[in-house]
Amino acid sequence: MVLARLSPARLAFAGLALLGVTLLILWQVRSDRYLLVPDPAHAVAPLVSVQGGMDPRGPGGIYFVDVLEERASVLDELFPGLLHDGASLVPASEVVPPGTSDATARRIDLRMMVMSQKIAAAVALRHLGYKVVARARGVLVDDSLTGSNAVGKLQTTDVIVSVDGHRVRTFADLHRAIVRHHVGDVVAVGVRRGDAFKMVDVRLTPSQDNRHVPALGVLVEQAVDIKLPIRVKIDAGNVGGPSAGLPFALEVLAELGHNVSRGYRVAATGQLAADGTVVPIGGVKQKTFGARMAKADLFLVPAGENARTARRYAKGLRIVAVKNFQQALHALATLPPKA
Repeated sequence: MVLARLSPARLAFAGLALLGVTLLILWQVRSDRYLLVPDPAHAVAPLVSVQGGMDPRGPGGIYFVDVLEERASVLDELFPGLLHDGASLVPASEVVPPGTSDATARRIDLRMMVMSQKIAAAVALRHLGYKVVARARGVLVDDSLTGSNAVGKLQTTDVIVSVDGHRVRTFADLHRAIVRHHVGDVVAVGVRRGDAFKMVDVRLTPSQDNRHVPALGVLVEQAVDIKLPIRVKIDAGNVGGPSAGLPFALEVLAELGHNVSRGYRVAATGQLAADGTVVPIGGVKQKTFGARMAKADLFLVPAGENARTARRYAKGLRIVAVKNFQQALHALATLPPKA
């Protein structure tokens, strides 16, 4: 009897209301995956201060791109791309390494950003002929993975300097020392902990990528001592990760009076190694969207798969693939005059 009294309009309204409540619930419930969302590219000039330099004037400029990371909702799972143009759903392991936490991953990202800023300044100033000291001093422990034998033995901010008596200064050194062994072997790890040196025995765990390959069971990054001849300050706020090294280095040159962008709006991404190599990064799809959203004229990206991905989503944006800092500068220097 009640249903008979409901008009078609009221039934439609009730249906829409029920749909709205359902969508709201699906949007509020978090899934176990992450959503990578594009963010418009940001001008680098306001973030960089160089002793004796100033913000470049005129049109154009250098821009960096980042990616917003957030826990996906059930609604995102059901309708990926519906709410965010250019977004991607990814497994949590691509954002938060297995065996660690969101907070730890965030802390690591911020520390990697700080290191990328120092390396960017070093690469730029060395290019200009300044004497820069950059010395690899070991491998920094960011965190121990849950369930590994390293938990309680290797601590955050420990610097690994040896394994079984073999000196460790770089990632490559650590890798060579570990793969001499098998999963389950115990290795003697020498670490610098503050001002002290300690030896720690750690049983090797299976690698996350291949269970037959031994690993130390820690997240690490390169520890480098960098001494700059002039003061360079870069403040990226809460943006984390190492992928803005290339645009930061370009901006240091621009701040010191070099016409790097030549009037173009230049978006750039890529981790810089201390020797100027441009290292591939993640989130290229979203970063390409971000460069387009900022109306960049061109987008410098690491050569290889990064560049191929960027071209798939460019839609008219000029993609320039680069392998190192010198190649990036050459690409910009040979651009035709800005119309």
